[in-house]
Amino acid sequence: MGKYLHVFRIGIQNTLVYRANFLFRAVFGLIPLTGTLFLWQTIYAGKGPEALIGDYTLSSMISYYLLITFIDALTAVAEDDWQIAADIKDGLISQILLKPMDYLLYRLSLYVSGRMIYTTVALIPVMLFALYLRQHLVVPTEVTTILLFGVSLVMAAFLQFFIAYSVALLSFWVLDISTFIFIQFAFEYIASGHLFPLDILPPALAQILKFTPYPYLCYFPAAICLGRVSGPDLWQGLAIQSLWVGTGLVAARGIWSRGIRRYSAVGG
Repeated sequence: MGKYLHVFRIGIQNTLVYRANFLFRAVFGLIPLTGTLFLWQTIYAGKGPEALIGDYTLSSMISYYLLITFIDALTAVAEDDWQIAADIKDGLISQILLKPMDYLLYRLSLYVSGRMIYTTVALIPVMLFALYLRQHLVVPTEVTTILLFGVSLVMAAFLQFFIAYSVALLSFWVLDISTFIFIQFAFEYIASGHLFPLDILPPALAQILKFTPYPYLCYFPAAICLGRVSGPDLWQGLAIQSLWVGTGLVAARGIWSRGIRRYSAVGG
């Protein structure tokens, strides 16, 4: 573990060089959130403070989007997939292969270090934004809810990483994987609950999505925190999420194993 802790510390040092960039990215990242909240406030206008749209009041809808922003700051990959693809394309993974180091754990250490710094910087504007909208916030009161939200959040981070890692490994076969990354991002943005809460969809479609990995990246942790999922549905969701995390790990290992067989480094 010592070598991965060392990689983690190096990752923090490298990330701190760009802390101002992270701050600007976090601040400008609030612009789409602001637009989304204004849109929903317009939709709810004239319906009264307790009006429901898909079982959501205005306050719970605002809380949902603030939570999604928070979860995204904690779990989303930044440029990890592009960096992994560059490592393969440029032959930089040869340096890792020559050392007693697991590439997946190496990249995971860098991912965690990057998320820690970005989250620390990004939480400043997000918390100020939440403070401004404090009258609309729906905060969990039970310790169990907070703990299960934390467990789901950690699994969401692992799942996010394994998906990005697996897509990036397609660089063993394809020279430019940008198309795959953008397609994956499009599916994720819609099916993970970024665009709208998934439980306002038709029940049949929401049920189908429940068995894909995407709702467990953002929507499911947010639903736990807001108390919108409980009882058997909660435990079933956690079981499905953990199953997808395990599947993601197996897929990442399998794709790496097949890809490394056809890998050949050129140059110095």
